[in-house]
Amino acid sequence: MVEGGFTKLLRKKLFFHLAQKYQPLGSGEPEEEETHEECELKIIEQEKEVAVLPPKDACKCHKEDLAKALNVDLQTGLSECSVLQRRLKHGWNEFSVENTEPIWKKYLDQFKNPLILLLLASALVSVITKEYEDAASITMAVLIVVTVAFIQEYRSEKSLEELNKLVPPECNCLREGKLQHLLARELVPGDIIYLSVGDRVPADLRLIEVTDLLVDESSFTGEAEPCNKTDSVLMEAGDITTLSNVVFMGTLVRYGKGKGVVIGTGENSQFGEVFKMMQAEETPKTPLQKSMDRLGKQLTLFSFGIIGLIMLIGWLQGKHLLGMFTIGVSLAVAAIPEGLPIVVTVTLVLGVLRMAKKRVIVKKLPIVETLGCCNVICSDKTGTLTANEMTATRLVTSDGFQAEVSGVGYNGEGNVYLLPSKEILKEFSNVSVGKLVEAGCVVNNAIIRKNSVMGQPTEGALIALAMKMELADIKDIYVRNKEIPFSSEQKWMAVKCTLKNQDQDDIYFMKGAFEEVIQYCSLYNSGGISLSLTPQQKAFYQQEEKRMGSSGLRVLALASGPELGKLTFLGLVGIIDPPRAGVREAVQVLLDSGVSVKMITGDAVETAVAIGQNIGLCNGKLKVMSGEELDQLAEAELSSTVKNVSIFFRTSPKHKLKIIKALQRAGAIVSMTGDGVNDAVALKSADIGIAMGQAGTDVSKEAANMILVDDDFSTVMNAIEEGKGIFYNIKNFVRFQLSTSISALSLITLSTVLNLPNPLNAMQILWINIIMDGPPAQSLGVEPVDRDTIKQPPRRITDTILSKSLILKIFMSAVIIISGTLFVFWKENPKGGINPRTTTMTFTCFVFFDLFNALTCRSQTKLIFEIGFFRNRMFLYSVLGSFLGQLAVIYIPPLQKIFQTENLGVLDLLFLTALASSVFIVSEFIKLCEKHCCQPKHTKACHN
Repeated sequence: MVEGGFTKLLRKKLFFHLAQKYQPLGSGEPEEEETHEECELKIIEQEKEVAVLPPKDACKCHKEDLAKALNVDLQTGLSECSVLQRRLKHGWNEFSVENTEPIWKKYLDQFKNPLILLLLASALVSVITKEYEDAASITMAVLIVVTVAFIQEYRSEKSLEELNKLVPPECNCLREGKLQHLLARELVPGDIIYLSVGDRVPADLRLIEVTDLLVDESSFTGEAEPCNKTDSVLMEAGDITTLSNVVFMGTLVRYGKGKGVVIGTGENSQFGEVFKMMQAEETPKTPLQKSMDRLGKQLTLFSFGIIGLIMLIGWLQGKHLLGMFTIGVSLAVAAIPEGLPIVVTVTLVLGVLRMAKKRVIVKKLPIVETLGCCNVICSDKTGTLTANEMTATRLVTSDGFQAEVSGVGYNGEGNVYLLPSKEILKEFSNVSVGKLVEAGCVVNNAIIRKNSVMGQPTEGALIALAMKMELADIKDIYVRNKEIPFSSEQKWMAVKCTLKNQDQDDIYFMKGAFEEVIQYCSLYNSGGISLSLTPQQKAFYQQEEKRMGSSGLRVLALASGPELGKLTFLGLVGIIDPPRAGVREAVQVLLDSGVSVKMITGDAVETAVAIGQNIGLCNGKLKVMSGEELDQLAEAELSSTVKNVSIFFRTSPKHKLKIIKALQRAGAIVSMTGDGVNDAVALKSADIGIAMGQAGTDVSKEAANMILVDDDFSTVMNAIEEGKGIFYNIKNFVRFQLSTSISALSLITLSTVLNLPNPLNAMQILWINIIMDGPPAQSLGVEPVDRDTIKQPPRRITDTILSKSLILKIFMSAVIIISGTLFVFWKENPKGGINPRTTTMTFTCFVFFDLFNALTCRSQTKLIFEIGFFRNRMFLYSVLGSFLGQLAVIYIPPLQKIFQTENLGVLDLLFLTALASSVFIVSEFIKLCEKHCCQPKHTKACHN
């Protein structure tokens, strides 16, 4: 209703404005005013409601048909009247993010966690039983955990808003015959836009005029090379990468200039498609969240079991049921480890901080642990596995010399090595290589500043090559007289130059596709001398060009000479966007640990396979699949097929999403790494989305859960290692806390059921609880990650925190602690009744058992001598503090009165230490047996 009223009001204002605007000067007659108002009303009513043109339709339209469909004059542009009318229908050229849930509701949603609900229930029971201190401490713990989780998640929910940052704030638009500088959000379908170098395209445009226009669509399609754009009509429309007469919102003009008509704005653009897909996607629950949910349910059942058992025993003994119910509820509340959510949160926060030191930003706490389950990493190629910096890697001179080039990017670091001798070449130490590099530097419009290229990336690669040869300044000795620019038809570029301060003939330098450049050559260079070009030489060059092309290189041919048609062929340069440093090693470690790595790219199959082989995907055994082939597969067939494919090429954002969903249906925990807008949807739908910090777009960074600050793919290994370590630390804590709480509860339960005197008084139980939930327990959560963790296979998503083996170990430790404590209680229990010595010995025995139990809980599989006594200093300090605290309770008179203890002799302490160490010795012995008897099977796989 409100929107309808606003529209009517806008129409009335528009009519009034137009009536005033077109009123003839000097005329004040009311009839004429009415006539003009009626005229303007007619114009608006006759204004055709222009529909958005899909790119695949627009690319096949002639200019006249395009102008007719969009109801625009291509020479003068739209009128203000048409613009306002169209905006009513199409809205602003921006993305509106609907905030469906208020902040308070998002905060309350955090309380839906079963473990949190269980803790709140125990706090309520504590209030009913008048244990107000317990209720306050549990409530405080819950609030801390919920608030930390809420802040982390709230900060990470901005992915849709960030799409607006890609829409440039301003653009050059033709309206009413005048070129105007407008905000991009004001554009409507039918607007005429002028593009020049450095502009970010403000909306989807159908080009109607171009001059050497090159557009970087890498963030959108994954193509490393800028796309050559035309204004000619296409007969057929393939996928968006083939639409050479259409440019898309958010892409970047690298070279040349152009003019186009807006065919799609805001959510109706191709970026709008990504926006809608992101709106539809929900971030999946992490395995840790699922494990914590299961643990909460298990502990709830355990609590009800305790209540039921005690009530049954009480009923059989003829005791009052309400009294037994109160005891049962109190014990059940005590059994719930209220410290667990805090330890989990603290462990995750510390993991996040450790990752930050390794230049990895983690935006959602549970995501750190999810990496421990990750068994498939899908990675974008351009900008992720590769640096998105074109680099010359191979040279073949016209007289047969071959050289390889080291170093990546535009910083000039690296060398040119002559093969096979590996001699480092500088300047003209090898004349043939020097002349080839010189030509590439001269026939060039790129400039390298601050390690980034201004101009075409391939030209930047030739400048970087010249820098490595110390020839970057050689173009300054020439004066450029003429340039024949590159075009998609001729496939070459040439410049006519003369040497500075010398009266010599003109010299042409040419670069381009081999088959085109060779047609202008009649000679070839041999050690600085020009010789006649023979058919055999041409065949040799053609063979070399094919060999380089098949290995994924983009091949440029170079020539120079006095005139076109009489050029001297100089050789070939192979250029590629090479893998980042450390990627090959990282992929190998991941494959060895049972993590499958898949490459998903918009690039061509040759380039994708070359990079895949270079980085060792699946040890070179590659299976590839195109986006078109993906579309033809049914959902069920897709899930079984994608597991065996290593490389997906010519893919769109929809394909990436399809691949991830298929892998998830097959039971995989999928991590997606990417840097472009085309990766954003996949990053959000994956279990772990990882974006690049430097090369990544704002959209990809916001859609992701993690950001690699230095764009270093190898840091994913550190993240996976951290994720596995965190889960093990949580298990260690759970084992310690549950074995301690079960022991304490069993002692109290046995004494209550059997009508025995209580071996521990209230203050002693409180002290044990402090140790159980305090520093020794918390310090288990910060155990440093074991070095062998990365070699372990990924954790199965079905693995719970309370696995069968962990439950057995918990009960084993509990049985030893209970038996040892009851033995001391029996031994020290005189016939005359309990005295302070009895409770002191029993109490100290239980605390010592606790500390030895904590020591063995530092690792589930490794002996204490393997992990080292001093690696976790926080643990050492907390155990030492607890030990000194216990001595203080025994020997300091004021504390003796509070805890009802008395002095113990040295022999007593030695006896208790020897007895309590039994829980440590037995646990370590079991670890040793497991190590030798049950060697874990390690799967070294490309387990697709």
